[in-house]
Amino acid sequence: MDSKAVIRASALAQRDQLAPDRRIEMSLAMADHAEAIAFDPGTVISGYLPIRSEPDLRPLMARFRARGARLCLPVVLDRETIVFRDFVRGADLVKTGFGTSGPGPEAEILDPEILLVPLSSFDAEGNRLGYGAGHYDRAIARLRGKGLAPRLIGTAFSFQQADHVPAEPHDVPLSMILTELGLRSCPQSL
Repeated sequence: MDSKAVIRASALAQRDQLAPDRRIEMSLAMADHAEAIAFDPGTVISGYLPIRSEPDLRPLMARFRARGARLCLPVVLDRETIVFRDFVRGADLVKTGFGTSGPGPEAEILDPEILLVPLSSFDAEGNRLGYGAGHYDRAIARLRGKGLAPRLIGTAFSFQQADHVPAEPHDVPLSMILTELGLRSCPQSL
């Protein structure tokens, strides 16, 4: 098993052990700390709905909507491609691949200016380790290919931090990390 696989397995095993009520408390703390994320009304922000033992970002996204953000959610189109569909209050959600739910094909596809990025592990330098499929790496590359530079904010619980996450040339470091302990900028993005 390579070092990425070991780090991923360890962090996810820890996250899976978190009691549901504790996960809710920690997710609410993340929403409190997210107030420090600056953006203008109308900014397109991509969140995600939780799967497995991920943080629940719905309270955070509700606060962003109240501050004027336009929200979107990732949708896996095929086994390779993520797009971000407009997340309108009251719209029906459909199964969107890999255990996720999101807006259906009638929803407008948006290019997020801020991406709240799920991850299995991260380090203090802003390197992130996803789930191994490379969906977000390809989505970020596609946005950058359009001349866009979305702000990448990793969302995780503090215990998911590793001493070092191996980074490859295609890996884009996070701008910030949001955990239940707070929001912090990453050195590589400064």
